[in-house]
Order: sequence, then C-alpha cells, then structure tokens
Amino acid sequence: MKADVDVRTYNREAWDRQVALGDRWTVPVGPEVIAAARRGEWSVVLTPRKPVPREWFGELKGRDVLGLASAGGQQGPVLAAAGARVTIFDNSPAQLGQDRRVAEREGLQLRLVEGDMRDLSAFEDGSFDLIFHPASNCFVDNVRQVWREAYRVLRPGGVLLSGFCNPIGFLMDPELEQQGTLQLKYRMPYSDFTSLTDEERRRYTDKGEPLCIAHSLEDQIGGQLAAGFLLAGFYEDLHVEGDRLSDYLSPLCATRAVKPASR
Repeated sequence: MKADVDVRTYNREAWDRQVALGDRWTVPVGPEVIAAARRGEWSVVLTPRKPVPREWFGELKGRDVLGLASAGGQQGPVLAAAGARVTIFDNSPAQLGQDRRVAEREGLQLRLVEGDMRDLSAFEDGSFDLIFHPASNCFVDNVRQVWREAYRVLRPGGVLLSGFCNPIGFLMDPELEQQGTLQLKYRMPYSDFTSLTDEERRRYTDKGEPLCIAHSLEDQIGGQLAAGFLLAGFYEDLHVEGDRLSDYLSPLCATRAVKPASR
C-alpha cells in the first residue's frame, strides 16, 4: 500500500464495515444500562477491561462533554444519561448512527458530529469541560495534533481522559503469536499502511478491518505534556481475552490530564 493512501478515508470505511459486522466496539448499550445511569449507577471504559475511576470525572451533571473518536452507542449515551451535555465526534457515519439509535430509543440529547480527530475546527476554543477519548488514536497518523486540538477546545481547568496502546503490541510477529510465541518482527516507527508488505496487510484488509499506526509513548504522554496538559492520573490495562501479550504485560494505558486554570 502506498504511503499516500488517505488514513482517514480508509479507516472511516473500515469502521463503517465493522458496524455491519457487529464488532464489540460498535454494539450499543441496552436500555438497562441507560436506566442504571439515570439512577447514578454507571461506568465506562477507555481501555478494554478496567472501568475509568469515577473520581476522574468529577461532577458530570450540566457539564459539556466531548466524546472524541468515541462513537458506537456505548460511552456517550451513558454519560448523557448521567446528566452531561454530550457531543460525540467521530470519523465513522455508521458508528455515529449507533449513538443516534440509542438517543432516539432513550430520549437522550446527543449532538453528533462527523470529522477527523486531528481537526476540531468545528468547535470554538474553550467549548468543553471534559473530553472522553477512548483508545482510538491508533487510527490516525499524527497524535500530537490530537492533543493540541483537545487542549484548545477545553476550558481552563478542563479534563482530558484518554486511552491508548503501548506501541510494543504492534511490533510482534502475528503468525508466531497465533502459535503462542511472542517474537519482535517490526520496529518503530510502525504503521500498517507502510510497514507491511502487501501480503501481510491483506491479513487485515481482506477482512475489512481498520489499519493502525503505533504511536510512541513519547508522543502519547509527552505529546499531552507538550500541548500544555498536566498529568493527573494513570493506569494500565490488559487487552481483550486471547491476546498473548497480555499474559506478560498490560499493553493499554489510560491517562487523566488537566488543562491548567491559568498559565
């Protein structure tokens, strides 16, 4: 695949296909989850398994929340049912449609906006109190721009909650991993778009799967700090069951970062 293939276009179409296939991150929450959230009983995830600590959110009622690249009818509707004013921003029209389904079914107010997470020009400076950004920035090629835009659209004192992948998870030989052996094959910087042969890439494209880009921890964590955030929380998480690497380390990370009230 040529390096000039448009990352956003490919992954938008791929995530639309994942909705049709029923990928786990495209299945909307049920009415019982929304009913519980309205009672104050709720949790959401930035990474596959661990719920985000409730204290990371602070007070939600009446706060302006941006679900950044987080469509799929899962986290956004829960936060709206918990009392937040929620905007969902995502690259996939079909994923946004899942949020629309839940909103219509449950009578929730959700603002849905299609776009590229690297470009939040649809929003003015200081539009949100909190950004919820699950582990999805592996689907774009410039994560530092994501952090800069997130900083811009947050109000002073606002909070960015984000999940992301440890890049080591992208560097193993996938064929050997299926046989139970972990062996490094690729090196950083890594991208499914440019680091694989055409034959290797067909492992994903033949199934219509999104393609990923591994971002260094320097770009993930250091990029947030460079954008102006202060790191206020961190944890690691395992991947979904069946991931061999998770037998040895936690390949997902989550951060809580704060935009200072004054600079």
